[in-house]
Amino acid sequence: MSLRAQSWSRSRTFRHDEFPPERLATERSATVSVCLPARDEEQTIGPILERLLPLRDLGVVDEIVVVDGSRDRTAAIARSLGTEVHDQSALMPELGPVRGKGDAMWRALAILNGDIICFLDADSECFGAHYVCGLIGPLLLNPGIEFVKGFYRRPFRIAGVTVPDEGGRVTELTARPLLNAFYPDLAAVEQPLAGEVAARRELLEQLPFVTGYGVDVALLLDAYMHAGLDALAQVDLEVRQNAHQPLRELGPMAAAVLDAVSSRLVRDGRLSAALPEQAVERPPLVLSRATA
Repeated sequence: MSLRAQSWSRSRTFRHDEFPPERLATERSATVSVCLPARDEEQTIGPILERLLPLRDLGVVDEIVVVDGSRDRTAAIARSLGTEVHDQSALMPELGPVRGKGDAMWRALAILNGDIICFLDADSECFGAHYVCGLIGPLLLNPGIEFVKGFYRRPFRIAGVTVPDEGGRVTELTARPLLNAFYPDLAAVEQPLAGEVAARRELLEQLPFVTGYGVDVALLLDAYMHAGLDALAQVDLEVRQNAHQPLRELGPMAAAVLDAVSSRLVRDGRLSAALPEQAVERPPLVLSRATA
């Protein structure tokens, strides 16, 4: 790992408990929106929202929004808890069907009101409010930080068996080698594919959004290129547990990560030929508004 990456890690890695909710409620001067893109998450959405909603009551965040593309009871459960819910397909319907998670995030950005936007995955088990406090804390208290990634230990569970710290297979086998080879400044980012991220609205509106699974690594790379390494930070959220895919189903996920990274290399003149399957993107929201 380069000295620059090591230096970044020392100065821009935080723990979630540095940002207790009482401190954030007292010291914050920016508004905060929390958004959960969801698809068939009826098993987890209720417990997540039950831990998030008290943050709104405490004055830590201003709005909590679920953008839903489910066929199950995810939306009904969220509404029953008093959460604002939007159907993904009703957001910018003139653009046609929602193409994936990244597309849902991009469309949601247009309806979220906060100065700071926090995106969370909706399939986390054993979720805690410290996820949000940890992610938004560096942004609320340090004006030089613009983009924050969460990281955590990833127990691996499949067929009823759990193995500590063996999750994150696509991260270790695809994302991390690509970053080490082509973006060594980001070698210290612990979870480049983490869906738990917060950023300043002004930055997010200037970034393109890959429409599918590659959105998380693409946003990391684009934030780095646009704002610089020192504007990025990461926060230790301790543990995240979610359902894991069988090995044979990881191929499309790894391909989406490869597509997202290679598209940036082509764009920046570092790769001469595009891959056959290039990531589909939505343009920066500021450009989309300007041409509307």
